[in-house]
Amino acid sequence: KRTLLPLLRQETSSFIFPCHLAVQRPELKHMVLELLRCIPLLLFLLFVCGLDHFIFSILSIIQHHSFVQYSYQTSHHLTVNVMGTSLMAQLLRNTIGALNTSFDNQVETSNLACLPQPSGMTRQQYLNTCLPLGALALLCLAQVYPFRLRRAIAAFYFPKREKTRVLFLYNKLLRQRKNFLHLQRGRIARQARQSPTLGTWLLEWCRRRWPWLRRCLRRRCTLCGMPETPQHRPCPSPDCGAFYCEPCW
Repeated sequence: KRTLLPLLRQETSSFIFPCHLAVQRPELKHMVLELLRCIPLLLFLLFVCGLDHFIFSILSIIQHHSFVQYSYQTSHHLTVNVMGTSLMAQLLRNTIGALNTSFDNQVETSNLACLPQPSGMTRQQYLNTCLPLGALALLCLAQVYPFRLRRAIAAFYFPKREKTRVLFLYNKLLRQRKNFLHLQRGRIARQARQSPTLGTWLLEWCRRRWPWLRRCLRRRCTLCGMPETPQHRPCPSPDCGAFYCEPCW
């Protein structure tokens, strides 16, 4: 029977605990990357919706100001009355009477068929377009929890392979624990060689300028990232500026 060594505080941040409901640091990086991949789709969707609304407005203005309607109405009545009872009068009534006509004509036309017909997206269509993107963003946030089940599923179907993997990771942790001091010194040395950012320099200047801000602008341990407590100790080197908690010190 093998007893597992407890994790150090600075080693805890690189491990995922399945029982924790909060999103942990290794999972947060992948979740942010997935959300960043959704930003181009969101920008494209906003661009398409804005372009559709702009074109719909332009076409509506064109249709409103360019619409012309014509109305044409004519009326024609022709009546020839031949009076008399003679043979010639009867003959004229039979021949010229056929010319009697009467009609009314009314024509309405417009240029509506030649104008552009705007067909903008309705509110329901906008919702139908945004819902898949919202579901994709929720899936990016919730995918960390199904990913935790991968190791349980692998252990159920491939127990020997998963046992080999766990032993390899444990032996790797032991080797890292053996060289822990050397690895942390190298990491701190790399951080020290990097020039401080403008935000870090500004926070340090505010702390030195106004000591009462130290309660709000608390520093963190260089190794494990624990917030500042009275037990924290600064590095004795004046040019270092590193800050350590009591276990890391």
